[in-house]
Amino acid sequence: MRIGIVDPVHAILAEQLIRAGHEVLELHGRTATERSAELDRCEGLVVRSSPIDAARIDSSSGLRFVGRVGAGLENIDVAHCRDKGIKVLNSPEGNRDGVGESCVLLLLAMLKHVIPADRAVHSGNWLRETMRGTDLRGKTVGIIGFGQMGSAFAEKLRGFGVRVLGHDKYRSGFSDSTVLECDLDQVLRESDVISLHLPLTQETTYYAGADLFQRLQRPVWFLNTSRGGVVHTRALLDALDAGQVIGAGLDVLEFERPALDGIDPSTDPTTFDRLLRHERVILTPHIAGVTHEGKVKMAEVLAEKILSHFPHGTS
Repeated sequence: MRIGIVDPVHAILAEQLIRAGHEVLELHGRTATERSAELDRCEGLVVRSSPIDAARIDSSSGLRFVGRVGAGLENIDVAHCRDKGIKVLNSPEGNRDGVGESCVLLLLAMLKHVIPADRAVHSGNWLRETMRGTDLRGKTVGIIGFGQMGSAFAEKLRGFGVRVLGHDKYRSGFSDSTVLECDLDQVLRESDVISLHLPLTQETTYYAGADLFQRLQRPVWFLNTSRGGVVHTRALLDALDAGQVIGAGLDVLEFERPALDGIDPSTDPTTFDRLLRHERVILTPHIAGVTHEGKVKMAEVLAEKILSHFPHGTS
């Protein structure tokens, strides 16, 4: 099978596919014209952030699968692939540890005022009482979206002495001794911390908007390491200013470009500026799952999935 790797990924993916007898084309260094011609001939495509839309799918007439090295699938027209019988594969198992650990990092950084404390000391100020923190032990953590990333965060919370509530509209039966499966109302009613782990779809765009924040029954610490578009930034900032949200840790922003390679605040520069200036928001550049180990694991997992469907000798 001819498989085109559209974006730079760890070399182990190509190595495993070639070892199994597939022809692998590294297309990310080609000109647009060269790449388009090769894409038309590919039976499998591997991407990170490059878009695979309906036009591209139709142009690759022999296409049998699209694989994404990573979790989210918003850059792939999944519905069109489904209609044409093209398999869509991803590898969220590969960077779940990085995301789970980063959630703990962001949460503790908020609770213990790590960022302002660091800035204060660098400025020559020793503000111990001002920087008095909050303990995580005894808190209730609500996780919305209990797939690979949400469950990874729950695993990392073991040992902190917290109660974990999990809500997932499309999954059930995941309650165990450390996680209580519940509906959204219970999460919003009882949580001290809320963490989003949702794919970006038409259904989840602005999932966390004014309505959700107004339904909170107590002030919360808020985390989003999924996709920026699931949070309405202006509504979050209003909730912070109203005291509904104590602090926010955001690894992803509504203003990210679709290729996830930077930000474009032109859609709402006023809100973007307000976000940057807010003292109770921690921002990181979509790096929760970006680890050395995760890069290898995501490639390995996707290679295994491709080969499970298309082993050597498949025509």
